[in-house]
Amino acid sequence: MSEFKTDIKTYEFNHTMIRVKDPKASIEFYQDILGMNNWGTESDPEFGGYANGNSNPGRGFGHTAIIVDNIEEACKRFESFGDKVKWVKRLTDGSMKNIAFIADPDGYWVEILNKGLA
Repeated sequence: MSEFKTDIKTYEFNHTMIRVKDPKASIEFYQDILGMNNWGTESDPEFGGYANGNSNPGRGFGHTAIIVDNIEEACKRFESFGDKVKWVKRLTDGSMKNIAFIADPDGYWVEILNKGLA
């Protein structure tokens, strides 16, 4: 029995925060492409002193993940945005055919998972 009056089974992931260089590009990516709401901005044109965790694995942030209702259709939709969506891993890449990764305008990876298989 724990000495603490808290139940870790009730803990849920709430949010993550990332820093961005170009708020307009990031807002378009997260709102228009991923269907999220974004809060806050960075207005310093020289901003860039952060580690996204992917250019130097083991340091900094890794990635976020979203669950979609139909991963094949979601990936087709992402493809339709052309150069606005940077692919890290398409569904057809590698041995794991049930996940995809795209990158936001600042290079943060976003894992795409199918609902029910996450």
